[in-house]
Formats: sequence, C-alpha cells, structure tokens
Amino acid sequence: RPGELRTPLATVLGFVETLRGPARDDEEARDRFLGIMYQQSLRMKQLIEDLLSLSRIELREHTPPTGQVDLGRVLSSVAEGLEFQAGEKSMTLVVEVPADLPPAVGDSDELVQVFQNLVSNAIKYGRAGTAVTIAAARARRGPVTMPQATRDFCLEVRVADHGEGIAPEHLPRLTERFYRVDTARSRQLGGTGLGLAIVKHILNRHQGALTIGSTIGEGSCFSVFLPIRRRDAV
Repeated sequence: RPGELRTPLATVLGFVETLRGPARDDEEARDRFLGIMYQQSLRMKQLIEDLLSLSRIELREHTPPTGQVDLGRVLSSVAEGLEFQAGEKSMTLVVEVPADLPPAVGDSDELVQVFQNLVSNAIKYGRAGTAVTIAAARARRGPVTMPQATRDFCLEVRVADHGEGIAPEHLPRLTERFYRVDTARSRQLGGTGLGLAIVKHILNRHQGALTIGSTIGEGSCFSVFLPIRRRDAV
C-alpha cells in the first residue's frame, strides 16, 4: 500500500520544513524532531528491505529449492541471534530438536528468514518473563494447504508464545501484505506488516505450508511444514 511509505516520508519532510523555518533556532525542538526523523527513516528502510525481499522471493517462487537443510543448526542459530531481543523482556527461547531429525529439503538462508520472522514476532507479542518454544519433529501428514507430493513426507516446526492471543477472525488474513491485528502496536514494535507475507511466499516456494492456531489470553502457535526426501521418511 502506498501509504505505508508515504506516511513516514511525509512525517520526515514535515519536520525538515519545520527545522528550516519556525524551529530553526529552537535547540530543544531540533533534538526532539531529529529523533523522530531518525525513527521514521529506520521504518522506511525496513519497509524497503522487506519489499525488496518479497520481490526476490516472488521471482523464484515457482522454482523449488533442492538443498538439504539441517533444521537443528538453523533453529539454534536463529535463537542465538535473538537472545538479546528476548532478554530485554526477560524471556527465554527453548529449542527442541530430536537428534535423529532428517534434513529438510530447502534453502538455508530463506528458512533462516522464516524462523527469524516467526521467533521475533513471538518475542514481540509474548508476555515478558515467559518462554518461546521452537520445537521440530517429524509430521505424520502435512495440512491440506501443502502440495500432495510433499504432504506425506514432511517435518513440522512449531513456534509457540505465551501472549494475548489472536482473535479467530484475524487468523486467515495474517499473511496478507500489510495486514495487522493492531496497527498502532505493530508499528510501535517495529513491524512492517510484511513479515508473515514473506514467510508465506518462502514456504510456497518450498512446497511447504504454514498453519496458525491461537487462544485468546493464552498465546499463539505458528506451525511450519517442510518437505523431506522420500528416502528419509522411514
């Protein structure tokens, strides 16, 4: 949506005009306005990066990856990278990966992006002092949104938080571009409204799927399903 970029740009331009005019000699106002301009510029930068990322993924969406990905390594790396963010809310990240988990068929960098988005969201929307659980396991069968060819040979990674939960009417629309349950809160927490859209398109490319479950007052669980090689299914 054009407004997603137009709003922060208009804010920055408005403050620039004020600083060049009425607030030219107001040191206190200048410091405050520069702080706001910096935050709005960061928001535009993140929006542009997410839009470019989404465009790159869409270009390759119909070319499934063929690499082998060690999910244990990916999930441990993601958790390690987000430990500081979790620590700021006194939250813990719990990674559970069985030793005999077969590799997923996929692109390692894209799957890192998937789980960074999901775990970062779980930290943002989880309650302070709680845990975020990232658990991988073999799946008996993938959801119907997964292609028939990969549904019987897959893994599931669940990212669960203890937050306020999401009302059922919002769940089907969460992966739409710029869709937010609480627009003001999402922006305050640094969200662009594109994270779950990126997740959806990456999983489409991987012939995988995303399912979302949530209970108001208890929390949410985002489940990622990824294919494995047939010979690893037994």
